[in-house]
Amino acid sequence: MAKKSFDRRAFLASGAALVASPALAQDFTGSVEIERDISPVIRRNASSFRTLDWQGHFSNLTNGAILVDTTSRALHYWQENGTYHLYPCSVPLTEDLTRRGRTSITLKDPEPDWRPTPSMKERNPEWPDYVGPGPDNPLGTRSMHLSWTYYRIHGTHDTRKIGRRSSNGCIGLYNNHVEELYEMAQVGTQVLLI
Repeated sequence: MAKKSFDRRAFLASGAALVASPALAQDFTGSVEIERDISPVIRRNASSFRTLDWQGHFSNLTNGAILVDTTSRALHYWQENGTYHLYPCSVPLTEDLTRRGRTSITLKDPEPDWRPTPSMKERNPEWPDYVGPGPDNPLGTRSMHLSWTYYRIHGTHDTRKIGRRSSNGCIGLYNNHVEELYEMAQVGTQVLLI
């Protein structure tokens, strides 16, 4: 009887096919989910963020509306005409740094410079006192101030922070996303952090 040799490539290929088969067998209808009771099975888009409906959070879309979900680390933006945008974001490191509630955009800064807040400097005395505008700035390439002192929606020079609890209170976006949002949002845009 002839002895069969062990073929490592065939073994690895069959293992990969076995692991991938449940994913290939899944039914994907491409449907978009609107916020509702989440006790039934939830379909999620490719980024695993749920699309939301603005009516559950805002009474109108005058000046647009931004919803930041600190649990899913997603920023939802509805333009005044109802056009919807979804961005992954960074959120505060801890609960004591997290502020929730209603606010609005009070100032748009096209070239933000950065100074650590007194509490940030206390926690991180090695940080510089000032960083000028530019892509290496901790606030990235654009910043939108909220009505709460020291709180902003801004870009970040460190893309590893997006999708994580990594900020000192602000909401961070990829620079290209904050530039896009900056062009659409305006002073007076309503903001809700949940």
